[in-house]
Amino acid sequence: MAIVRTARPSDPLTPSELQKQRGMRRMKSVATGFLLGAAVVYITMKILQNHGVTGWTGYVEAAAEAGMVGGLADWFAVTALFKHPLGLPIPHTAIIPNRKDQFGEGLGTFVGENFLSENVIRGRLSSLGISKRTGQWLAQPENAARVTKELATAVRGVLAVLRDEDIQKILSEAVTSRLAKADLAVPLGGLLERFAASGGHHELVDTLAARAHDWLEANPEAIENTVSSEAPLWSPRFLDDAVARRIQRELVKLAANVRDDRHHALRKTLDRFLIDYAQELKTDPDTGRKVEGLKTELLNHPELQSLVASGWTAMRQAVIAASEDPDSDLQTRAREGLRTLGRRLESDVRLQEKADGWVREVAVHLVTTYRDQITSLITDTVAAWDGPATSRKIELQVGRDLQFIRINGTVVGALAGLVIYTLSQLAF
Repeated sequence: MAIVRTARPSDPLTPSELQKQRGMRRMKSVATGFLLGAAVVYITMKILQNHGVTGWTGYVEAAAEAGMVGGLADWFAVTALFKHPLGLPIPHTAIIPNRKDQFGEGLGTFVGENFLSENVIRGRLSSLGISKRTGQWLAQPENAARVTKELATAVRGVLAVLRDEDIQKILSEAVTSRLAKADLAVPLGGLLERFAASGGHHELVDTLAARAHDWLEANPEAIENTVSSEAPLWSPRFLDDAVARRIQRELVKLAANVRDDRHHALRKTLDRFLIDYAQELKTDPDTGRKVEGLKTELLNHPELQSLVASGWTAMRQAVIAASEDPDSDLQTRAREGLRTLGRRLESDVRLQEKADGWVREVAVHLVTTYRDQITSLITDTVAAWDGPATSRKIELQVGRDLQFIRINGTVVGALAGLVIYTLSQLAF
């Protein structure tokens, strides 16, 4: 079977890859700066020695010379992973593009032998106690209700057999005729007023604030990436990180305050806005005329019929949701049946063994039957990648961190050269 190449060196970079490319280039400049710095120091020491300055210059010269050697050696090693250094076809360079297929085969074999073997699957599933855990989970009322809800959602598929054209026509006529006669401003104001008075929006604010706090606390890298991408190229990384950490801490603090303080200023501002706007809808003629004007404009818009037709899917879901009463006899029986099954799975050892055995056999059959196809997916996917494109993408992922090898090579080389030169001076 012929392999179709799925990536080319000319393929454009994604936004995230462009950001990583900028970071990698900055680190390459830093690493090259270390190497050039060692070269400048070396040349300076040579000039000083030629003018009769001896003694300490020998130590600095030895450190700089060794730093250049270490930096150049590590530059060669890092570059050789992804391409030929200086474009020269030196043996055992451009390792990733040249040995990409072998890496893919090795990865596929590793996965097949260590993750998809029969013994591994049986042992792992036996230790999990899947049926008992499933029973404990289903025995909880909220989980049984959740499964029932998901099953009810599947009923929506039945509507696929209905003629959408007929339903869309009925909905279109109903929507336009009813809206044309309705005065929306006052009902909308009353609805908004009741919503604000009941504090229904507080739960929404609680949820949004809690989610925002948790997300900001768990994803500081999002702020760091944003700050890093917007910072000028000359801005040092430690400064970008400090700014990002400060912004992240303040955002987390604000979200926590809004979440925990029911009397927070932002909450009060939202309350006042909802109440004031509800009153405007009910009593202000100008606001009412604006709503009526907007309604008339929407009804006269030539795209309204198309909008109603395209919104049939959402309306169909709303109709189904309305007919799926959580307190209906069908859903009540379904929830109780699931809880009964869960309690049996939780307490009946024989049923647990039977269910676990069935799960193990099914999993082992699937793995042993399709193991070659699963591993071939890995090898074929890697083989389908273009070598230079693959090398480029991998370099974008790890290239920035690899530049620290060059920096360390220069620094460690300089220290090693200084130590060696010092010991030689002491010994001889």
